[in-house]
Amino acid sequence: MNDQEIMENLLLTTKGLCDLYMHGTIESNTEGVHQAFDSALSDNLAMQGDIYKKMADKGWYPAQQADAQQIAQVRQKFAAQ
Repeated sequence: MNDQEIMENLLLTTKGLCDLYMHGTIESNTEGVHQAFDSALSDNLAMQGDIYKKMADKGWYPAQQADAQQIAQVRQKFAAQ
């Protein structure tokens, strides 16, 4: 397993954990549990952001820029709803 594959696995794992922590946060019925999940979610979002940035810096997670036409289409789609 090379470095890129390891980073991809880390990113997928942190994304999955963010999903779990988010659901734990919104479903918790006591303040203490809510705060615990919310804190874990915040920490994990920061970690996910760091992993993404490192991957993007190495060219392992390329992002493409949306052109003006794509942006206009999305705006129209959501404005109509």
